[in-house]
Amino acid sequence: MSRIGKKPVLIPNGITVTVGTGNTVTVKGPKGELKQVIDRDIKVEVKENKIEISRPTDQIRHRALHGLYRSLLSNMVKGVTEGYKRQLELIGVGFKASNQGNLLDLALGYSHNIIFEIPKELKLATAQEKGENPKIMLEGTDKQLIGQVAAKIRGLRKPEPYKGKGIRYTGEIVRKKAGKAAGK
Repeated sequence: MSRIGKKPVLIPNGITVTVGTGNTVTVKGPKGELKQVIDRDIKVEVKENKIEISRPTDQIRHRALHGLYRSLLSNMVKGVTEGYKRQLELIGVGFKASNQGNLLDLALGYSHNIIFEIPKELKLATAQEKGENPKIMLEGTDKQLIGQVAAKIRGLRKPEPYKGKGIRYTGEIVRKKAGKAAGK
């Protein structure tokens, strides 16, 4: 039995979880509403203040989906109660970030600025304090969406291994390589 899959997901007060037709689970809370379609083989039950997930057999596919859907539902419950945040920082001379609504304007050392549109489900904020690297903050209820958007932003200028310049997650450690050995 899956260790993760057999643990029930606790539902805090103020959160409503409904299992609709086609095995669609809807989670509503103070921060918003999220939906997830669950595989037809996996059974989802809402009992009192818990969500319990069960699988029909011990096939490899069912075992994999059991833990997956339990984690997805847990992330949905946490997302509508607390929400998720992701912070990136720009490291490099002349790198800048600014936003107007959900349009992110990045100056990353290319010949032109990059305009990146953030989905309307996420909140975007940028900060540039003197003496510190510019920061980009993403906030929302959907963990998958925040991770995907943050990865796309990071992919615009990944940290390079020699000087460490680029976009990185706050707290990310980039291993630096030794440069060319000095000549004679």
